[in-house]
Amino acid sequence: MAGEEVVIPGFRFYPTEEELITFYLKHKIQGTHELLQDINRVIPQLHVYDFYPWDLPQQAGERCQGDPEQWFFFIARQEKEARGGRPSRLTSSGYWKATGSPGIVYSLSNRAIGVKRTMVFYNGRAPTGTKTKWKMNEYKAFQEESSSNTNQKPKLMEELSLCRVYVKSNSLRAFDRRPSGVTINEQPSVPQPLSDQSHYSSDDQTVSHPHSTMESDDQPLWDWEELKEWF
Repeated sequence: MAGEEVVIPGFRFYPTEEELITFYLKHKIQGTHELLQDINRVIPQLHVYDFYPWDLPQQAGERCQGDPEQWFFFIARQEKEARGGRPSRLTSSGYWKATGSPGIVYSLSNRAIGVKRTMVFYNGRAPTGTKTKWKMNEYKAFQEESSSNTNQKPKLMEELSLCRVYVKSNSLRAFDRRPSGVTINEQPSVPQPLSDQSHYSSDDQTVSHPHSTMESDDQPLWDWEELKEWF
């Protein structure tokens, strides 16, 4: 129909976790002027806890409009977080509950670039809420990338988080499906952050690598007791 954008099957916004952290999140926090307009067009800033998760697709950026699987948002740090408290993840009739421990996200060059944690949405109120298929990955960036062979603890860029909201699915097109035969020693392709891509990213791994096919044998650089203060 006239005036409607035709979306060609197979062309989608599929950034890797490395691109989400080092390009989108860092440039957004740093306020890189020449990139902000494009970044805001692709990933809007939104307090996602003001919405039911199933209403979030309508709030997504233009590259994710009509996507049936995943939607991306920047979330500003809450005032209580700035004062050292824990963020509130309550909606009007539900809540997001963290699952597992936060994990380190690594770049292709095996440098720690940020932290990811996964959450599940529950209807109702804890502890009797009903689990749904809606999930969220929350990413925070490190100020400086850290080599895997150092014990130096990096600092987080706290101003913003980047979240990927999605529906847990058993479909072969699910975001967390990995191509067979891909290893972490694979040579990186040249990233094209603002173009449609077909990259795959990890989902609920403890140690996350953009091209790993299973949980990495590497141990996190910092244990949960050190990381939990960030959440």
